[in-house]
Amino acid sequence: MTETSHTTTETAGTVRAWLVERVAFYLERPAAEIDVSAPLVDLGLDSVYALTLCGDVEDRFGVVVEATMAWDHPTVNAMTAHLIGLVAGDR
Repeated sequence: MTETSHTTTETAGTVRAWLVERVAFYLERPAAEIDVSAPLVDLGLDSVYALTLCGDVEDRFGVVVEATMAWDHPTVNAMTAHLIGLVAGDR
């Protein structure tokens, strides 16, 4: 998969798995412990990591997201749905 073609091959499952891995990395927990329906703030993700996650998303998916993405879409599932919409719009 090349950098320019990644946006056309993303699925909800791959986006969700990537988000879980990133959140787990920031929280220093195993990915299996990340509840995809729990608010990220309840899991312990602070504002610094939420902003960093936005940058990671932009780098990974080639889309621009608002700095408030983690608060506007507060769970991994909600963020996944939002990103799939953005990526689909980028096609």
